[in-house]
Amino acid sequence: QVQLVESGGGLVQAGESLKLSCAASGSIFMFNTMGWYRQAPGKQRELVATLTSGGFTNYAGSVKGRFTIARDSAKNTVYLQMSSLKPEDTAVYYCNARSNYLYWGQGTQVTVSS
Repeated sequence: QVQLVESGGGLVQAGESLKLSCAASGSIFMFNTMGWYRQAPGKQRELVATLTSGGFTNYAGSVKGRFTIARDSAKNTVYLQMSSLKPEDTAVYYCNARSNYLYWGQGTQVTVSS
């Protein structure tokens, strides 16, 4: 059973940075794609960034240039470096991994105060 565990969320002020981590219970190369999604109160879950096993990245327009997704295969971990945070980035952030199945982490709260 694959497990994804997110960490690194917290409360920051607008303009500050935060780095989220998603640790997988197995090799991340078993996944075709890993990514980060977020869900703000009263809104649908939305894509933030994805990273394929081949190293291709994709970002939501609202975070492009501010967020970076990266991986450390030795640690079976995917990261989301978030910079220049805005109050509208406030949400629960979820890690996602796709192989023949779709896996989700439990989420980590990010709150950006103005």
